[in-house]
Amino acid sequence: MASKTRNLQLKDFRLIQAVHDTGQLGLAAEQLALSQPAASRMLANIERAVGGPVFLRHPKGMTPTPVGDILIRNGHNLLNGLDQTLREISSVSKGLAGTARVGSVTDGSVAFVVPAIQELKKTAIGADIHVDVAPSDVLVEGLFRGEHDFVLSRIPPAYDKRQLDVRRGRHEDICFMMRAGHPLSRTATASLPSLAAYEWVIQAPHTPLRQAVEAVFVSSGTDLPRDIVNTTSMLVMVAYLASSDALAPIPRQVADLFVSNNPAAGLATVEPEEKILVSPYFLISRKNVIISAVAARLRELVFAAMNQPAA
Repeated sequence: MASKTRNLQLKDFRLIQAVHDTGQLGLAAEQLALSQPAASRMLANIERAVGGPVFLRHPKGMTPTPVGDILIRNGHNLLNGLDQTLREISSVSKGLAGTARVGSVTDGSVAFVVPAIQELKKTAIGADIHVDVAPSDVLVEGLFRGEHDFVLSRIPPAYDKRQLDVRRGRHEDICFMMRAGHPLSRTATASLPSLAAYEWVIQAPHTPLRQAVEAVFVSSGTDLPRDIVNTTSMLVMVAYLASSDALAPIPRQVADLFVSNNPAAGLATVEPEEKILVSPYFLISRKNVIISAVAARLRELVFAAMNQPAA
């Protein structure tokens, strides 16, 4: 009998389930859009395959035999599993599920990636999103290794731009963050010499932010501060600011996260009298590399956000 039962198909299990649910072959046939003779032939073939009756016929309907109970129970699990599989496939193909892996510089992650994920999650509840925040050289290397579906970063000179799909860039606008009781927190803007008079917590030398800040100070003839703490850790930076009179040059979008959106953090900002802009970062993907539907949806949401006029 085992070899015969291998001939059972999904449509057979659907008929068995429909007969069990309705109690009548005619109603089951109607539910499955079959004629009653076709449903009767299908049931007869099933019973030949399993070697005995699946349902007992009564004047008021049909009830399963012990063999029918087994087929109903296991068929229910099989059909539910199949339906779940098809739902998951549909979700993935529509970008409602699946995995997206994003890399971004700090400003881009706060300004564009986080809002895009929140928008995506309104419909793609099952999406598995991974976000890495790192310097541009690390991000682009990860992109080429297949660790990211796309990145928001600058393009290090060592990479062949012909292999990349590069979209609209954004500059990082720099302000200075400090503890709320800092002497400079009482003013809206500060001169470069007054900013340089304090200790700084800043990204390491040769990073784009550090280079942009130093370039403005050097071009104005203002000496840089003697006391500098180098760190890429936002947690270290905030902890240091909270317990000292140090300043931190930081992208405005990131500063707003700590100051405007979180007054309880005890931090404040001041604007430099001379505008400081970091070289632009871009939305970058590898050409001819297919990414998941959910990653493609997220990339388009990020791109749409980056195309909004700057505030």
